[in-house]
Amino acid sequence: MGTLGPFPTFDPSPSAHRLVLATAGSYLRLREPPASSPPTSRKKGDSETLRGVSEAPTSREAVAPSLEFKMLYLIGLGLGDAKDITVKGLEVVRRCSRVYLEAYTSVLTVGKDALEEFYGRKLILADREEVEQEADNILKDADVSDVAFLVVGDPFGATTHSDLILRATKLGIPYRVIHNASIMNAVGCCGLQLYKFGETVSIVFWTDTWRPESFFDKVKKNRQNGMHTLCLLDIKVKEQSLENLIRGRKIYEPPRYMSVNQAAQQLLEIVHNQRARGEEPAITEETLCVGLARVGAEDQKIAAGTLQQMCTVDLGEPLHSLVITGGTLHPLEMEMLNLFSIPESQSINGL
Repeated sequence: MGTLGPFPTFDPSPSAHRLVLATAGSYLRLREPPASSPPTSRKKGDSETLRGVSEAPTSREAVAPSLEFKMLYLIGLGLGDAKDITVKGLEVVRRCSRVYLEAYTSVLTVGKDALEEFYGRKLILADREEVEQEADNILKDADVSDVAFLVVGDPFGATTHSDLILRATKLGIPYRVIHNASIMNAVGCCGLQLYKFGETVSIVFWTDTWRPESFFDKVKKNRQNGMHTLCLLDIKVKEQSLENLIRGRKIYEPPRYMSVNQAAQQLLEIVHNQRARGEEPAITEETLCVGLARVGAEDQKIAAGTLQQMCTVDLGEPLHSLVITGGTLHPLEMEMLNLFSIPESQSINGL
């Protein structure tokens, strides 16, 4: 049997400083005692010894580090107002050199000014174009100074934010995610059980030339499996008209946020189209749905009723979401939905 070795030797010179990774995220610095501070002897009963002052170290010791890695932080803001940020998230925001506010996948009930006042920091608005096409500007110097990227809801509520992490990783920039509530879990406030939700879908604004229906296949699959479908409704922020886009003019349309009414009307049109093609639609005018508005805010609204009723219900200001139920409801789900039933439907039985 061969012998092990030779083993590397430790450099004993006073100038040798080494970092040892002790645990994930925890670092220790190994150092020589200063040459100018030789050990001193103390008599028994010395007052300094009684106060807990130890003898000067005679060998290398591990001490708490002053080193902190600089990195990119993705911080969820929750769903309500400025105060929904976590304590940890707020601490990070206040020490970062730059703080970006993602401003196109969702919106809070308060504006940028209110956030800046509460956080005590200036925020840089980051629109879709900057995040998707000029992400390097956000990541610039994130390896030498802390940079925060704020997201309404949870950072992983949009695939764009995963792309930002991948870009940072390729550049060797450390990152950390600070989570928060999002519509994906807060939707449980309507009383439907979260584990009974199937695949989430997005409903976009139709145009005269583009009226997609492909998402409806996922609704059908969810219904077949007895699963609820959370529908995320379209947001149009800093969008250009076709003419302005062609002419290269930086003129943007006013923001638009799809309402539960608009989503329900488009869904009913898909139902009618499928019937006209001789297909059996996955839902009907009488399918039980739940409309939600401004979830997490003080004035959140919830309404439960048929798809037909959703076409006329008024839930007020954005943001809105729509849930198409999976058909068979648990008794507790029915009892909860009765709390939010539209007056015309006095009882929820699961349609």
